[in-house]
Amino acid sequence: MFKKILIANRGEIALRIIRACRELGVATVAVHSDVDAQALHVRFADEAVCIGPAPARQSYLHVPAIIAAAEITGADAVHPGYGFLSENAEFASICGMCGLDFIGPTPADMRRWGDKVSAREAAREYGLPLLPGTDVLRDADHAASEAARIGFPVMLKAAGGGGGRGMKIIRTADEMRRLFPQAQQEAIVGFKNGNLYCERFVEEPRHIEFQVLCDGKGEAYVLGERECSIQRRHQKLLEEAPSVAVSPELRVHMAQVISNAMKKSGYRSLGTLEFLMAEDGSLSFMEMNTRVQVEHPVTEMVTGIDLVTEQIRIAAGEAPSFGDMLASDSTIMPRGHSIECRINAEDPVTFAPWPGLITEYHPPGGAGVRVDSGVYGGFRVPSHYDSLIAKVITQGRTRAEAIARMRRALSEMIVTGIRTNITLHQRILAHPDFVSGKLSTRFLERMG
Repeated sequence: MFKKILIANRGEIALRIIRACRELGVATVAVHSDVDAQALHVRFADEAVCIGPAPARQSYLHVPAIIAAAEITGADAVHPGYGFLSENAEFASICGMCGLDFIGPTPADMRRWGDKVSAREAAREYGLPLLPGTDVLRDADHAASEAARIGFPVMLKAAGGGGGRGMKIIRTADEMRRLFPQAQQEAIVGFKNGNLYCERFVEEPRHIEFQVLCDGKGEAYVLGERECSIQRRHQKLLEEAPSVAVSPELRVHMAQVISNAMKKSGYRSLGTLEFLMAEDGSLSFMEMNTRVQVEHPVTEMVTGIDLVTEQIRIAAGEAPSFGDMLASDSTIMPRGHSIECRINAEDPVTFAPWPGLITEYHPPGGAGVRVDSGVYGGFRVPSHYDSLIAKVITQGRTRAEAIARMRRALSEMIVTGIRTNITLHQRILAHPDFVSGKLSTRFLERMG
């Protein structure tokens, strides 16, 4: 096991990693920008190093400063969390060259699965179901021709990233020619990679993702699925596990398909394979995330497995600790139901970010409630980073119980001094379509 891990991140995920390290008996190093000097991850880590001013490119994305902090403090591994450098293969390579273990997959796997076009090629090679799509598109005319071949409408996507940037729904050849340059420019700005591809567009899909944990020694565990259909502009807002749309039979089938694919690929570490579910219930591979996900707690709640701890154990060359929990077919069936609401510092109507001083903060508690947060009363939410300030997670024996607990938890939560999206989550939880499980990625659009 590692002796000291530097956490190249901030906020709630940095705290989450610190907690896992503490239980493993591993010392931690926090890095922070100057505006995060009083952040909780700085307070709770064993050591802390300021790596630069507020802008992320001068601190949390500044690789030389992070490597220097690791060398100065004697860290032997780096955990990137999510966002920032977590899927940057070059950063992982630099860590290796500097004698630091990168807690994640190999740089080669990050490159293969991180590029959406090569990920589609890998999915095809390893037998994962795919939507009709294209390779990298040369230009707008080529894109229009390929879109006509696979059938309009299509989704135009950036090969090098996600989060909705560079994504366009295209319904005609003229629309493709008009929007292709715009999408390409967004991709260049967002990912420094202007490559685009397209795949058939599903009008009202569900977004279903499967959690995998691979030890790199021939074992690949599929730890169930998450429903992530509640989104705004392709950004997830509320997630749950399991999905009401996935039957036990489909769950076991997909676990076998995904496990076989991951074994063939030789992948190591945590990973999430994301799928679109059409109205007929068919699943099609969309992309893979080679890191811990924001929504990982709902899987932890229904499996009883600490995903971050297992990720660290595998990076250290140790075997997963949950072998006694596996069924005969090497799958883990969910126990009960869990829901996560992302609490953001933003206006609940306009979604405009709302940084500022939190004057009062009271997280909810009680049976079946977990809160992962990096803020406190008196903390000033910076304007330079993601607006996520807390994740409220509930668990119940049934989905109805998990919903009831989330409603109760959100009614108890107090955050003053800034605006949050708590009321939006309360509206979602009260909506008849959500209660009945009638979900799609256009849920918020339909809700109005």
